[in-house]
Amino acid sequence: MRRPLVAVVAALVVAAPATASPPPVAATAYYVENGATGEVLAGHRASTRVPVASITKLMTVLVALERAGVDDVVVASPAAASIGESTIGLRAGERISVGDLVEAALVQSANDAAWALAAHVGNGDVNAFVRLMNAKARALGLRSTHFVRPDGLDVPGHVSTARDVTLLARVAMRNPVIRSIVDDRTATIAGGRRLHTWNDLLGTFPGVIGVKTGHTAGAGWSQVAAARGTGFVLYATILGSATRSQRNADLSALLRWGLSRYAVVPVVDSGRPYARAELGYGLGTVALVAPRSVLRAARVDRPLRERVVAATAVELPVRKGQRFGQVRVYDGSRLVASSPLVAARSIGRPSAGSRARWYATRAWESIWP
Repeated sequence: MRRPLVAVVAALVVAAPATASPPPVAATAYYVENGATGEVLAGHRASTRVPVASITKLMTVLVALERAGVDDVVVASPAAASIGESTIGLRAGERISVGDLVEAALVQSANDAAWALAAHVGNGDVNAFVRLMNAKARALGLRSTHFVRPDGLDVPGHVSTARDVTLLARVAMRNPVIRSIVDDRTATIAGGRRLHTWNDLLGTFPGVIGVKTGHTAGAGWSQVAAARGTGFVLYATILGSATRSQRNADLSALLRWGLSRYAVVPVVDSGRPYARAELGYGLGTVALVAPRSVLRAARVDRPLRERVVAATAVELPVRKGQRFGQVRVYDGSRLVASSPLVAARSIGRPSAGSRARWYATRAWESIWP
């Protein structure tokens, strides 16, 4: 009969670095989040509603791709061709694919491309498309977001927050088309148009894989960025920097700091005995181990908690690899990893003669202690 043992052990995974607080940021708002777990690492005025400029185009493209195929052909309207500031120079009546417009909106941040997508999906009614954008925002839980235009140019009531922008970026990055575009520094589309990104961190900050910049007089210099760590993606959003260089410097500092909060460690170690089970017949114990190590990105500034449930005694024979328990590793209430615990070696059942001698010895010892 196996007797269960429950053990709870808290252990600090790795010592925290000296810089425990986020770096200073000169912007209206910022927000840093682990995209794998949703854990918020830092934020300042993250729920303050502010203009977000061309970051809007993440929603524009997301809604457009839900209702149109990348190979669909769009006929550029005069209204789209007349939109100014950052554009690809669409001409009224020009035929261009949805896919090319999506690339232009995300890489070049082209306002005319965003407007053409909206008019196409809205059957000529851009306001109807904007209503779809706002319905999508509500469905995603972007509680403080309201869109008025598909391009993000300044207009009263067109606002979002650092928190909402980060969530929008996370959702957008689940779309394979968007994900394949937002890490492009350049691209070429219809008419030989050469696109160039406004995302200065692409190619300069290791691991950055997107996602979108924005700038208007009302919004300042803003950006939501995603950087790949080992085993997770970190998101950082800055809204309302005074200059492009200030935005880049502060966003880089936030990403470096956020990535430094984690270290990849063996949360389950195959070389460690997690428990020992009695074998009986005077044969001692057998170590219960994990079949393989499990690596995870863990916070460096707080301990993980282990819960081990294992047998304290086992019946012979025992086969190497035979399961006798489990270890679970938690970060707070979140399960980080789990592994079976198995016998580290095989032990055969003693012969009848050996068992008889062991029982005789035990009987003699009970008489003559």
